[in-house]
Amino acid sequence: EAQDGGGIALVQTGDRIAIDGSRNSIDVLISAEELEQRHAEWNPPPLKATSGTLFKYIRSVKSASLGCVTDE
Repeated sequence: EAQDGGGIALVQTGDRIAIDGSRNSIDVLISAEELEQRHAEWNPPPLKATSGTLFKYIRSVKSASLGCVTDE
């Protein structure tokens, strides 16, 4: 999610977050306006690998809440 610009990517030091295991969610507790501004300014970090097995894993793995599967 952080690599794709999801909520975790937009968290900054000092932000409060809510974790709900029943809903499989993690939410940053900031206003919608602040979230939009951060997203507009966000740039994806470089991938830690650009070839090989780790790259294939990075490109195909699903969310941890879905079990980090790679075969879907």
